[in-house]
Amino acid sequence: MSPLNLPSYPFKITNRNGKQYIFDVLRKKYVALTPEEWVRQHFTRFLLEEKGYPQGLLANEIQVNLNGTRKRCDTVLFGRDLTARMIVEYKAPSVEITQTVFDQITRYNMVLKVEYLVVSNGLNHYCCRINYSDYSYVFLPEIPCYKEL
Repeated sequence: MSPLNLPSYPFKITNRNGKQYIFDVLRKKYVALTPEEWVRQHFTRFLLEEKGYPQGLLANEIQVNLNGTRKRCDTVLFGRDLTARMIVEYKAPSVEITQTVFDQITRYNMVLKVEYLVVSNGLNHYCCRINYSDYSYVFLPEIPCYKEL
């Protein structure tokens, strides 16, 4: 897999029937190692190890119902009261972060109504904070530490 603009971490990777799988510490199982999954695993570890996010409050592949269709948020951070606080959307490093990607995460947020939206392709990372009182948002210069949320 290609190098990312994230710290490197030791991952458990295995081969099964000619395909590579990586251990997801949040789902506690091996999942197919795709370029997008490579980004997810690095970013998840970045949140846990560099930004101090509690492992018990992060979840991968959270299903939401949007206008009668099932969608999956890549990663969701929950508050201690178990309300969603942040949605993270990942793309493969080869996928450019465009307005379409932000539109996708915004649709998920129509259901979850979180305060933070994060998008990453492993090379570029964007985080915005939503202010629901005046329907505005601001892009943050970096991903906040958990204690800053």
